[in-house]
Amino acid sequence: MKNLQLVNVSKSYGGEKILDNISITIPLGTFFALLGPSGSGKTTLLRLIAGLETVDQGSIFLDGVDITHVPIHLRTINTVFQQYALFPHMNVFDNIAYGLRIKKTPSEIIQEKVKSILQIVHLNKHSHKEIHQLSGGQQQRVALARAIVNEPTVLLLDEPLAALDLKLREQMLLELIELQDRLKITFIYVTHDQDEALTIADFMAIMNKGGKIEQVGTPKDTYENPKSSFVARFVGTTNILHGTLINTEEKQAITIAQLGTFDVSLPNSMLQLSNNQQIIMSIRPEKIDISKVPLSGFSNHVQGSVHAIVYHGRSTQYNVLLENGFILSVFEQNEEHFPKEIIDYDDTVHLYWQKENVVLLEY
Repeated sequence: MKNLQLVNVSKSYGGEKILDNISITIPLGTFFALLGPSGSGKTTLLRLIAGLETVDQGSIFLDGVDITHVPIHLRTINTVFQQYALFPHMNVFDNIAYGLRIKKTPSEIIQEKVKSILQIVHLNKHSHKEIHQLSGGQQQRVALARAIVNEPTVLLLDEPLAALDLKLREQMLLELIELQDRLKITFIYVTHDQDEALTIADFMAIMNKGGKIEQVGTPKDTYENPKSSFVARFVGTTNILHGTLINTEEKQAITIAQLGTFDVSLPNSMLQLSNNQQIIMSIRPEKIDISKVPLSGFSNHVQGSVHAIVYHGRSTQYNVLLENGFILSVFEQNEEHFPKEIIDYDDTVHLYWQKENVVLLEY
């Protein structure tokens, strides 16, 4: 398979390490997200791929060719930044055609390519408008069109939707997915928004402060099987509980102080962990069932009182205060046509989950 590869790449500014020995393989033709908090090195990584910065050590390969020191204008890589940097003195058509004209592309080919790309980004009726006459979403489309009209191998997108309102951002995310699927260009999308990354990506890398990659995988695998408590917390919402492992021939469980013992299912990678080892348990809020009456058929059960209720429209979040003072978050889908029992503040409730829904993480 053709790939974009970074091998042992490091970068520092003023003695501060921004990227620390990063190695990552990005399959060409996919939608890849770089997700992480501010300061984790996402934009720096993008700038190294683009050629806007030079690596301190390591190599970058595009389809097997070493491009580590190839000048930016010779890389088949384009970038769309958070600030679109459109030319205000040019209309839509001329903004998109700019790169082609720099390459001295024949005018008839420019006309053909720009018209084609205008159709793809739904701007064919706006080609002669000035930039200031466009909405934020339309300006975003112009920036995308200008970047892809040159048919790059890789398109880098550095938080390109950050300036848009929520509704428009959701719309543009869907358009980006359709655009990438249609053009088969490799999209590398930088964001600190987990929902964006989960929505768009075929694959994603989770970056942590200090320039480290914590995990690479599909959105589903990253969400369902986080490799660290950082990933579990950063990708989605989770409940993190600290306890002591019981690992014997008769039982696999975790004991949590002042709360009880709960059955778990140890993955193969943890079968050799010693009994009484300290361990972290992660359980997603939507994996927990909540009820005012006792239920059967579950591996694990605790009781508590409803501390807070947050209505999200499609779901409701209950924060339940447990006996040991810990607050467990529970998400329940709202089913208008099949209403369940009404749960209110201070109600005593039962919480249930299956052992297979617990993710165990080492300290």
